[in-house]
Amino acid sequence: MLEARLDQAQILKKIVDAIKDLVQDCNFDCNDSGIALQAMDNSHVALVSMMLKSESFSPYRCDRNIALGVNLTSLTKVLRAAQNDDILTLKAEDAPDVLNLMFENSGNDRVSEYDLKLMDIDQEHLGIPETEYAATINMPAAEFKRITTDLMAMSESVTIDASKDGVKFSAMGDIGNGSVTLRQHVDVEKENENVTIELSEPVSLTFSLKYLVNFCKASALSSSVKICLSNEVPLLVEYNVGNSSFLRFYLAPKIGDEE
Repeated sequence: MLEARLDQAQILKKIVDAIKDLVQDCNFDCNDSGIALQAMDNSHVALVSMMLKSESFSPYRCDRNIALGVNLTSLTKVLRAAQNDDILTLKAEDAPDVLNLMFENSGNDRVSEYDLKLMDIDQEHLGIPETEYAATINMPAAEFKRITTDLMAMSESVTIDASKDGVKFSAMGDIGNGSVTLRQHVDVEKENENVTIELSEPVSLTFSLKYLVNFCKASALSSSVKICLSNEVPLLVEYNVGNSSFLRFYLAPKIGDEE
């Protein structure tokens, strides 16, 4: 059976909120390492990959590999019943047809319990190759969200240029052009505002802003975001969830005049 206890229900609430507009139905794959999720969006342009390591839970027990097929809209409705700082316990039998969610407040004087019906989802597991990226940018998640949202007003696409001078986000649209350039910036006292750029070669790629704005819904999970770029491979946007757990988004670049 599976039993996984999260000290704060808001972790799962924020993860589900961040991905529910991209993915409707998905499997939570549970094994002794933790709970993983991998799913493509309907257009097969973006890939979501999540890993909640067993260390994120206390206690964590998973006797055998279990796939929990969940409709994320339904899961969102159940999670609304939890306060952000409630303790959340997930339970499932070895061949489950329901996922049991229990919410306890910190005073242990209120316990809510819900059974969510599971689905049988036939989902291929895509192998994500290990990639050596030409550019890795770490920046404040709020800044990334602000840039993508502002440029969305100008255009449907953004070009990201990473060079030794910094990283430039630029958009060209019917009403005009806009760009934002960030240079490397490290302040020991304000680590949350740091921008670091690791570069082996310059990169310039164009992406759909609609997807990037969607990925930014995960900024509630982490104060910083990691963006990895290489020519001719999907962009990686990664949010750290603590205890080596993560939520990652992959997005294929636009090619030529494709809109």
